[in-house]
Amino acid sequence: MSQFISLQQAIDMTTLYRAERENILAEAYKEQNILALSETFDRGEIDEILSKSGCEAIRIYYGMDEELRVHAILVPVNENNEDILPPSNEINVVGDDIVEEGKRCPEDCPPESPLNS
Repeated sequence: MSQFISLQQAIDMTTLYRAERENILAEAYKEQNILALSETFDRGEIDEILSKSGCEAIRIYYGMDEELRVHAILVPVNENNEDILPPSNEINVVGDDIVEEGKRCPEDCPPESPLNS
């Protein structure tokens, strides 16, 4: 499944992404911050997901808001690689199962580091 990587590999990957992120978009979507550089999530929400009964991993989905900007959506995953989601009768209830509202960069960017400069 997932694995740790070196700081250098992370720097190489984030550098390439920053350089190419606009190039992969159709012309009509360029320069609109469709693709984020990063998103920051509070530890409390991550801890809440990890504390879900049966949670063995976190899955990151990518969704899109009304302005067509891509956002990371985090959900807990069980040992069978299945999403742990609220019951279907609570589909419109905001609970502690799905996290989105991260600090999205650009707009709310972190201080400079080797991964974002």
